[in-house]
This record gives sequence, structure tokens and C-alpha cells, in this order.
Amino acid sequence: MKATSAEAAVRLCLERIDAREAEIGAWEVVDGKGALRQARICDHCARSGVQRGLLHGIPIGVKDIIDVAALPTRHGSPIYAHNIAASDAACVALAKAAGGIVLGKTVTTEFAVFHPGKTRNPRNLAHTPGGSSSGSAAAVASGMVPLAFGTQTAGSVIRPAAYCGIVGFKPSFGMISRAGVKTQAESLDTIGFMAGNVEDVALFAAGVSGDHNLLVGSGATPAPRIGVWRTDEWNQASAATHNAIETAAARFADYGAQIKQVNLPEPFAQLGAAQKSIQLFEAARSFTFEYEAHREQLSARLRALIEEGRAISWQSYRAALDLASRCRALIADEFRDIDVLLTPSAPGAAPLGLASTGDPVFNRCGTALHLPCITLPGAGGADELPIGIQLIGPLWQDAMTLHIAYWAQQNLR
Repeated sequence: MKATSAEAAVRLCLERIDAREAEIGAWEVVDGKGALRQARICDHCARSGVQRGLLHGIPIGVKDIIDVAALPTRHGSPIYAHNIAASDAACVALAKAAGGIVLGKTVTTEFAVFHPGKTRNPRNLAHTPGGSSSGSAAAVASGMVPLAFGTQTAGSVIRPAAYCGIVGFKPSFGMISRAGVKTQAESLDTIGFMAGNVEDVALFAAGVSGDHNLLVGSGATPAPRIGVWRTDEWNQASAATHNAIETAAARFADYGAQIKQVNLPEPFAQLGAAQKSIQLFEAARSFTFEYEAHREQLSARLRALIEEGRAISWQSYRAALDLASRCRALIADEFRDIDVLLTPSAPGAAPLGLASTGDPVFNRCGTALHLPCITLPGAGGADELPIGIQLIGPLWQDAMTLHIAYWAQQNLR
């Protein structure tokens, strides 16, 4: 997005929303007046020689489970149709402090679980945009906003970004404060970032985290050591996804990367199932109020998932936590010989229809491991829909992961 001022940038976004929102449905609420007011403050600062931060004058979308002061936080549920946030979530406050301009709230699935909202995939309106950060992914992909917050508990940053053909970054668990965000699973929920390219998603993450080492684009990145991880779910990926991974690995090798096939030990075969158990158990407890006081306003699918989570015993939950902990220790050893893992972002391109948001099968492990994950557009799929490829880095090596992703992006073009 090219604009001469923050106000011009906001107006460009609002024009794009006017042009495409009716068919895409990416927004829960657009605060045009508030965004223009913020933009004028940014421009006044700029005229005075003051740069407010890394995100100075950049419009941002905020997933609607994340509080923005004086705006609705509806969580994709009629239960909270009239809920107005009293204060900004920590990530929003940090983005504003860095000069970011909140344009509005983007659509989420119901409580960031599986029941879809109104959003359509801007690449093909007949296909899902993914979930649960569907509105954020669609808003960025359609040019309505350059940056948007998402959250991930299983695959809710990586999958919709892949389906919509943009870059989605889930940092290391705990890097960004979740204060002011509706909790689903306390040991998994992670604030994530969406943008059109790696340099913008890195700028967003750096602006919010305060870690300028995350910035990319200056200086050369050495050709990395990449481990191709087909995972135990490889047979669930489409032929187009297989091709995207193999094509990317070959391209990276052509540009000097060391490519290694990675086969992780036995506990990893059970990690996806463990992540699902952890998510269901914790979500069932997090949504106790909604289930007990407003059960009739929950979707049938969410009610069923809460009941499934309630049926998981404490012993089974602890066993799942223990397995995830063992896998985190084991994966650290694997990263002695490689810099990042290359694996699918999703089973394939965005599925046809809007009743399902797709399967997070290729995201559960990265989330359970608490590792930084980033999806890049790879080779195209059916109906010219994008196929995502995912890079997973070591814990707390978010800067290295982003720099390698930038190297990969340059060499995929």
C-alpha cells in the first residue's frame, strides 16, 4: 500500500472496504471515523518530526476476540452482541503505542473455534477463508488493510493465511501478552500476525513485541539448513500440497540450502491427538459460563465440543500435557542439525463451501510445541487457489525464523 500520509492510507483502506466488503464480509465493525482521527494525530506528529514507532500510520485489523477500547468485542457469538470493551488488549495497546491505527474488528469464528462466520475467501468467494482468524486473513488478502491480528490455538493463523494466499506468523508461545483476549486454551493460545509479505509481518511483530531483531530485509541471510518434515499425516495432504513442498525444497536447494529429510521419533505420531485433547479440555473449562448460562445461544457444534472436553479426565489431560512436554524436549535436539522445518500449512487449497473452515491437522504439532511458525504462498492449487508452505523454527528463535522466511520468499519468486 503506497500512501503519502497516514490519513491517505486509512482512506485507501476505507475505499477498498467499500468496494469489496459486501461480497467478502471480513469485518465485524469498521471504525472509519476513529481511524481517521488516529491518522491525523500520526500526521501531526510526523509534521513535527516525531515518528511514533515502527507502525507509525499503518492501519491494522483486530480479530474480534481481542479487545479494542470503546469498540464491540462479540467473539462471533450472539451472547456478546452488545458487549463493548472497556480497554485495549495488551497487543492492541502495544500496536497503538508503536503508531498503529486500528481500523476495526475482523470476523472470527464462534469463540475462535470451528463454527464459521460470514467471511468468504477473496481468492474465490465459493471457498472458505479458513478459521478462526478468517476475517483478518480475508481483509489482508483483499487489500482492505495491510496488517491484521489473528490468534492460534490449533491452526487459526497459519491455515487461513495459507488459504487466502498471504503470510501468517505465529510466534513462540508467550512472546505476545494475551491480556484482553478471550481465552480458549490457556496453554496453547498465541497472538499472531498477518500481512501480504514477510517484511511486513516481521515489521508488525517487531512493532508489537519491541524486538527490532525481528525486522528483515537488510543484510544477507546465509542459505539455511532445512529439514523436510512430512509428518505422520502426510497422506492427508493433497497431491498439490505434496508438489508445493517438493518444489519449494528443490528451489531452496538450487539457492544453496542444505536439505535434509526429517523423521521425528515415535512420540510425535501422537502429538496431534494430544494437542486436540489439551485444547478440548481447556476450552471446556474456559467456556463454562457461556455453556451454563447461555447454552441455547451456542452452536450445536460448539456445545458438542465443550461436552467432549468435559468428558476428558484430568488424568488424560495430564498425560497429553506430559507427551507435549516430552516432544518439546526432543524437538530441541532435532534443531541441532537444521535451522527450520519445512512442512505443509494445510492439507490443500481452501475447500469448496463455507460450512467448514478446513482441517488444522498440519498445525496442531507446531502449536503444541510452542514453536514459531510462518506460512508462505507456495505453488498454486486447484481453481488457482494458493497452497501454503510452512516453516517452523526453534523455540524463541523467532528472528532467525523470520529471516529464513524472508530468504525463502525471495527465492520462491
